[in-house]
Amino acid sequence: MGEKHLIVSGLQLWQWRNTAHQAAIATDVPPMEVDWLLQEVAGLDRLALRLESFKNWPQIQMQLPLKELDQLWQRRLNDRLPVQYIAGVTPWRHFKIAVSSAVLIPRPETEGLIDLVAAASGVSGHWADLGTGSGAIAVGLADVLPKATIHAVDYSLEALAIAQANAYNLGFADRIKFYQGSWWEPLAFLKGQFSGMVSNPPYIPTSTLPTLQPEVVNHEPHLALDGGTDGLDCIRHLIEISPSYLQPGGVWLIEMMAGQADAVRELLQNQGSYCKIQIHADLAGIERFALAYKVRSDE
Repeated sequence: MGEKHLIVSGLQLWQWRNTAHQAAIATDVPPMEVDWLLQEVAGLDRLALRLESFKNWPQIQMQLPLKELDQLWQRRLNDRLPVQYIAGVTPWRHFKIAVSSAVLIPRPETEGLIDLVAAASGVSGHWADLGTGSGAIAVGLADVLPKATIHAVDYSLEALAIAQANAYNLGFADRIKFYQGSWWEPLAFLKGQFSGMVSNPPYIPTSTLPTLQPEVVNHEPHLALDGGTDGLDCIRHLIEISPSYLQPGGVWLIEMMAGQADAVRELLQNQGSYCKIQIHADLAGIERFALAYKVRSDE
């Protein structure tokens, strides 16, 4: 494909944007997504979009041909393809995280996991991100724990490839190690040595999956969503297995779904190896995070 296919006139792009806006409104897609997409694929800034000043520019360099952008936008409207997968990136904390349909799109509320780590610890040592997906959490941990080594695990090789690219592009390649496997299994060689573990595991009950937005159920990886009959299969496993990997006082932290907090608190209490069990709400006031510490022998 020659470079000339990637050059459009401002007028052409302005016309496409107007049509795309109207189509978005007609199909209940937020019209602001059009401008977000143009910031990513055409390098336009918010001001140029708001003032429509780009309309008079003779040339605009695109990351993909306008025809291809339009085909993808039609899939956004008709197939409910998430806009983040079209752009290939999503903003998360102060990073741009690369995404594809092999990984869950990192959600703004998940940023709260990193804030809780920053508040809970200030520690170094080994930290695990179990089920890393796009690598967003691993990158966030490396950012707020500058002295720690982050061990990121995922079952999907496709997801790991994206996570590794994110770690490399954002400057954390030397701080994050990646492993293919299930939960703690690839990290057996560090058993008992972890200062903390963080996970955003699958937590949607299987029967609920079909009721999710089509953007989610038709395009995001089900492996990263399906938490079994009650949604707690993976969380139960992480509660059971983690104490043998954490050092005394080590942090155990996960994201969960609205309505699961009481069950998760009870599972942590009954396991017997955790103390200082806390439930934290996200910015919308939903009980979203469970935080606990591995008991020290003197407690």
